[in-house]
Amino acid sequence: MATQFLVAIAIAVYGGMQIDKWLKFETPLAVWLLPLLIITGIIIKIIKDTSTKK
Repeated sequence: MATQFLVAIAIAVYGGMQIDKWLKFETPLAVWLLPLLIITGIIIKIIKDTSTKK
């Protein structure tokens, strides 16, 4: 699970850099927002997967 988490973050950072470059942003907006969304989604998924309530 940790490997998936790290790979997802790395892909999100790379994707954010490419989006910022493509949209020509001066501040790295997508580099911050995309990984933040990925982390939030992964945490929600982990909570749902480990919840005892079915």
